Amino acid sequence: MNNDKVIEISNVWKIFGYRPEEALRAIRDDGLSKSEVLSKYNAVVGVADVSLSVNRGEIFCIMGLSGSGKSTLVRHFNRLLEPTDGQILIEGTDVMSLGTQDLQKFRNQKIGMVFQNFALMPHRSVLDNVAMPLEIRKISKNERMRQAAAILDIVELGAWGSKYAHELSGGMQQRVGLARALAANPDVLLMDEPFSALDPLIRRQLQDEFIKLSKILKKTTVFITHDLDEAVRIGDRIAIMRDGRLVQTGTAEDIVMNPVDDYVADFVAGISRLKVVHAHAVMQPIEQYIQKNGPLSSAMPHVEDNETLSNLISLAIDNENHILVESSGKAVGVITRSDILRIVVEGTEMS
Repeated sequence: MNNDKVIEISNVWKIFGYRPEEALRAIRDDGLSKSEVLSKYNAVVGVADVSLSVNRGEIFCIMGLSGSGKSTLVRHFNRLLEPTDGQILIEGTDVMSLGTQDLQKFRNQKIGMVFQNFALMPHRSVLDNVAMPLEIRKISKNERMRQAAAILDIVELGAWGSKYAHELSGGMQQRVGLARALAANPDVLLMDEPFSALDPLIRRQLQDEFIKLSKILKKTTVFITHDLDEAVRIGDRIAIMRDGRLVQTGTAEDIVMNPVDDYVADFVAGISRLKVVHAHAVMQPIEQYIQKNGPLSSAMPHVEDNETLSNLISLAIDNENHILVESSGKAVGVITRSDILRIVVEGTEMS
C-alpha cells in the first residue's frame, strides 16, 4: 500500500453547546471529564483530541458503539460540522482555511459522501440523481449523462437509469448513492454506515461489491461502522472510538492480537482469529527456530507470511512437519503445531 497520506487530522475537538471554547479551555486547564463538562457548561463533548492519518488508496474504518463520536468525526472532514479546534488536511489543503465558495468547490470536486439513509431525490430519475454532482459543476447535460451512465454500469444498475428511487429496493438505492458519490471522481470517499439499514444478506452482498469496486477504483475511503465484522471484512486499518476519543488504530490483526485495554479486548472478543491472524504473527523467527531445533527439514511445507490461521490449521492437520514461512521468496520463520495451538487457545480464552 502507498503510504502517501491523503488525510491528516490533528487534535480535533468538537464540543456542542453555547460556550464550546470556554468548555475546551476548562478541559485543558482543569482536566474536566465529559460528565463534568455537561454539568458545568451544559455542553457535550462529541470528539475529543482526535489525531489520525489515512493513506492513499486505503479503506480506513472508524468504528465504535452508538454515541462514540465516529459519525460526528467524519462530518468534520468536509466541514459539514465545524470543529471547535484542531487541523484538517486533505491532499495538503487546510480545510479549515477555506471560505464558503472554496469549501463548496472543494466538497464537489474532492470528496464524495455516502449516507446511511441513501438521501436520493425522489423527483429525479436514477440517472439524474447520479449526475447531480456534475450538474453542480456545470458540466454539459450530454457529458454528465454519459458519465453518470458509465458509473451506473460499474455498480451494475445500467438498466435502471430511467427509474425513480421508490421503484428500487434498499440495496439498489444504496448503490445509486454510491454511484452519485463516485460520479464526480472524488479523491476521497466518506461512507457513514452506508449498509447498516439493510437486511443482513443484502448488506453482505453490498460489502462484497464494495470490496471489488474498491480494488478497481482505488479510492481513499473513510468507512464508518458500528459492526466489527464489517470493519474486519472491509478495512485495511481500523480505528476504535469510545466517548469521542480514539482508543486504538491498527490492522484487524494488530487489534485482535494486541488490544490496548480491556475495552478493546472486550470489543474484539467475538471476532474469530481464523481469518484475521496471519502466519507472520504466529511464526517463530527463523534464527530462533534453528538455534533451538537445528537445520531446517526439506520436507517442510512452505507458506507465505500472509497465510491465514484457518489455512495453517488445515495444513498442520494434513502434514506432520513444521511449516516454513516465506516472504518474497526468503525463509523468515517456522510455525509448529504448538504455535498454532497457542494462538487458537488464546483466542478461545479471549472470547
